[in-house]
Amino acid sequence: MARVFIPQPLRKLTNGQIETQIPGKNLREVIENLEKEFPGAAEYLLNDGNLKPGIAAIVGEQATRQGLLHKIEDDETEVHFLPAIAGG
Repeated sequence: MARVFIPQPLRKLTNGQIETQIPGKNLREVIENLEKEFPGAAEYLLNDGNLKPGIAAIVGEQATRQGLLHKIEDDETEVHFLPAIAGG
């Protein structure tokens, strides 16, 4: 299971929960299972089956370059979903 850290905008779906354990072999499965556990999560994260523009996924210690096919290596893999930050 991945250790998923819940971004602030999704915490209303998780009753304020900051992190949770979600099974999945890759990022897509993690999001599908997150949606089962917390309906509405996929709507926040996905658009047309891909991560929404402006949402970055960090798996382990690196930003995913493989998109939703990024493998979850072990039970302790951390997954973070971060909104893009704009500024000037």
